[in-house]
Order: sequence, then structure tokens, then C-alpha cells
Amino acid sequence: MNDIDSLKTEVKLLMGNDPAHDFEHVMRVYKNAKKICEKEKVNEKAVLSAALLHDIVSYPKSDKRSKLSSLESSKKSKQILKKYNFSKEEILVISDAIRDHSFSQGKIPETVEGKILQDADRLDALGAIGIARVFATGGSLGRSFYKMDDPFCKKRLPDDEMWTIDHFFQKLLKLESLMNTKSGKAEAKMRTMVLNKFLHHLKREI
Repeated sequence: MNDIDSLKTEVKLLMGNDPAHDFEHVMRVYKNAKKICEKEKVNEKAVLSAALLHDIVSYPKSDKRSKLSSLESSKKSKQILKKYNFSKEEILVISDAIRDHSFSQGKIPETVEGKILQDADRLDALGAIGIARVFATGGSLGRSFYKMDDPFCKKRLPDDEMWTIDHFFQKLLKLESLMNTKSGKAEAKMRTMVLNKFLHHLKREI
């Protein structure tokens, strides 16, 4: 068993059952990252390892420590990677990519590995799976679907701590413009179209 397969096995045991940040999410990000790597000159092993480890610490959105998840995942990843055949330089690249990938950190990663991880993770917030994840999170936190007198934030600032649909306007619809790689941008464009179609149909129905 190679290092990547061993990491998959270990990460699977570490992940919780939050439907938006479970092992299935990790593997979708892994798949996205692998596709982007095909178009970039990059240390693929480092990117895929970062994808596997990027959410090994994931505090619930309702937890005050939620914004620290990527920082804690970065620290924990260093401990895990030391058990495998990674150089000090690779461990630094991987842990830095994990540290900087989160939307809440508001950072653009310095390395191409970090940029690919960030794109791969953001892609999983878009498209059909992104819609499923946002409603899974909203439901788990007891949030209403939308504000009845202004569902689509026409006359107010979005507040996704109150209404699930607001998360589209507060974050999801912004992601396409924030992608780092050419292939990431192309995929994000298609997935954002899915979000807009969903909102269009929702508007007709409510």
C-alpha cells in the first residue's frame, strides 16, 4: 500500500459524520484536485495528500472555533505526514496549503499546490452537490430556508446564520470569480450555472 492509499485509510477513520464535511466530501475534493492536477505542473502527491487531510479537524459551523478548522487541520496534518514517506519540504507545502485553503481565512495560497486545493474544495460548494451540502448544513443548524419578505436579498445584506438561501449570496455565487486555476474556473462556471438555475426555479415556486 502506497502513502496515498495509507492516508485514505487513516483519514476515513478520523472523519466525522457531518454530511457537508465527511469522508465523501474529502473524496470529492480529492477527485476535483486530481482533475486539476492533470492540467498543471505540480507535485501531485502533495496536492492529493492535502486534499485528503484538509478537513481532518472540522468544527461545526455553530462552534465558535469553526474558523480555526483549517489551522488545526494544518497542525494535525504535520503530525500524520511524519509517519509516511514525505520530505520536510513536502510536509511544509501540504500543511501550508491546508492552512490557507479555507474561505473564512480570506487568503490566496502562495503555492500552486495550495491554489489547487483551494479550487478543489470550493468546487464542492458549487453545483448540485453544493446545493445538497448547503441545505444539509442549514437543516442541521435549524435554519429556515429563506426570509419570506425578501428571499433573494434584494433589499438587504445576506445573513446565512439565519436563512440558508442567504448563503448563496453571501458566499457561493462569489466563488467562481475567486478560483485560481484555469480548469478550476471553467468547472466553477458550469457549477455556478446550476446554482442560478436552482434559484430561478425556486423563485417560480415560492
